Amino acid sequence: MRIDFREFLAYKFYNSLFVGLSVGSIFTLYAPLEPSVYSLGGIALAFGMLLVAKLYSKILNINAFYWISLYVELVIFGAVVWFLLFAYNYATALLFYVGYQLTFVFGSYLVRAETLFFPKHALLSMLDAVKQKAYLAGMFLSYGFYLACEKLYDMSDKGEQVYAIHFLLLACEIVTIHKLLRAFKQ
Repeated sequence: MRIDFREFLAYKFYNSLFVGLSVGSIFTLYAPLEPSVYSLGGIALAFGMLLVAKLYSKILNINAFYWISLYVELVIFGAVVWFLLFAYNYATALLFYVGYQLTFVFGSYLVRAETLFFPKHALLSMLDAVKQKAYLAGMFLSYGFYLACEKLYDMSDKGEQVYAIHFLLLACEIVTIHKLLRAFKQ
């Protein structure tokens, strides 16, 4: 398996665009959770990241990088679909939080793997620049989206706004997964 760098750049663009778009919704989504959940989640995250670090000798290869990247995107896709299909309540907030924590467990690994598979400074610089530009674009888009909800559609309820942006997040995540699949070649 090999990585098509141009397609990978596109994948990272949409991945980071998604993150930027979703930043504003997280605070509303997590609102029902009590602070102790964040503490437990942080503890579980630290243990999970420690376990992943212990597995580096087995998973720092291109096949694991592909499957772990796909796993992360599918968990996020599932969370977005769940939110759109089912009622927003405590269980949904908890599911979202756990889902995001399950993806964050692999955050350090994914950055390490990118460094391993793109060892040239110019490639890493391009990759990080694309991620930051997309993240910024996502935040600007979400700001514009929420502003449009209020001003153009008279939608002032935060829950309705967050629900509405999840259709945009779903579309973005579908493109993200498509780009990921195209980035890895046999």
